[in-house]
Amino acid sequence: MNSQVCVDASFALKLILPESDSERVEELWQSWLDAHTEIIAPMLFVYETSSVLRNRVHRKDLTAEEGEEALTFFIELAVNYLHPPELRQLAWQLATQFHRPTVYDSFYLALAQIRACPLWTADRRLYNAVKDELDWVYWIGA
Repeated sequence: MNSQVCVDASFALKLILPESDSERVEELWQSWLDAHTEIIAPMLFVYETSSVLRNRVHRKDLTAEEGEEALTFFIELAVNYLHPPELRQLAWQLATQFHRPTVYDSFYLALAQIRACPLWTADRRLYNAVKDELDWVYWIGA
């Protein structure tokens, strides 16, 4: 059986937007593809990546054409979007447990927990909030 890894939007956006740690993300992504690792995310990933790209176009950080190209890249990205029935409730519980003000990030935590796989993030705040209790959450800078 192939292994799985869950990624959040902050991680994946570094694949297309030149940011610090983009090279590390690209290396990890390619290693997962080479190993036939299934890359998973909750449907929230679609909304978050699209929203960030649109915001970058709106702020003129990206041209309209660059935004369209980036969106196409994400549409074609090899990510399996999962929404198990218990996802919402577990995301809420994790947000409560880790004193998170919103549940967005907790959907990624919940999916990784349900699927018993690692979660990779570029969100340092999320990582810092959970690292002492969730040893299956990885930050790209660590």
